[in-house]
Amino acid sequence: MDHIKIIAAFCIIEDAMGGLGHKSHKLAGVTDAEVLWLAVVASMHFHNHHERTLFVLRGTGYISKPLSTSRFSRRLHALGWLLEYILEMVGEVFAKGNVYVIDSLPVPVCKRVRAARCRKFDRHGGNRRRGRAYFGRCAAKKWSFYGWRLHLICTPEGVPVRFALLPASFHDLTPIYEITFGLPKGAKVYADKGYISALVKRTLRPTLKRDGVHLVTWHKKNMNKRNSFEEWCGLKGYRHTIETANSQLESMGIQALHARINAGFALKVISSLFALTCINAF
Repeated sequence: MDHIKIIAAFCIIEDAMGGLGHKSHKLAGVTDAEVLWLAVVASMHFHNHHERTLFVLRGTGYISKPLSTSRFSRRLHALGWLLEYILEMVGEVFAKGNVYVIDSLPVPVCKRVRAARCRKFDRHGGNRRRGRAYFGRCAAKKWSFYGWRLHLICTPEGVPVRFALLPASFHDLTPIYEITFGLPKGAKVYADKGYISALVKRTLRPTLKRDGVHLVTWHKKNMNKRNSFEEWCGLKGYRHTIETANSQLESMGIQALHARINAGFALKVISSLFALTCINAF
């Protein structure tokens, strides 16, 4: 385990909660900051296995009081909104540069062949088409899956600054306006060929001064317009960042998460992004 990054994660969470005026119950042996920190450490080093994390950190002296897995899970679900809020705050701190990278990552709930038995989505409720939205395909890996797709914007260092978790069938351009909102004016966002859209480019930079977000993508061979030398250098220099970040998330087990309900699934995704922030920022 990387003790420096583990301690850095705890300092960020504790300072943020202190700044928000949040206080743990006076009878709690393990504070609320420690509960959120345990979830981040579980993503960072234990593939989101909470029971194993509690056992190891209790044995190594990181936490002084015992905490059962069920009690930890209940407290984590009650504080989940706070972990997401802190992650967004940290993202705002790092969203000050002029270069960013965007991509999407499959986050399956189960294999496609088991989708008929999956009960995490209401496939047979009021809207029969609702479950179909979670069938997706990863063109890069040439495999189909059932679940979500994580849309992520990172800095050149691989620190997440914006993210969105949407059903797997949604196109990469679906959340482009929401997750690029608030980025510095004139910032360049480098993307792959899945983000090609002349309309989106014009919409992101609507003014004559061109002070909006500049979406830079690889151009296909059959397109009349070619990438400029500046765009080519930027794509070659920065695209590896998001691929590395995706590989880091995969090594944390983000594509093999186990959760009974969607809220628990989303919590593990958020804690994985928080762990990625601590790994790449410090």
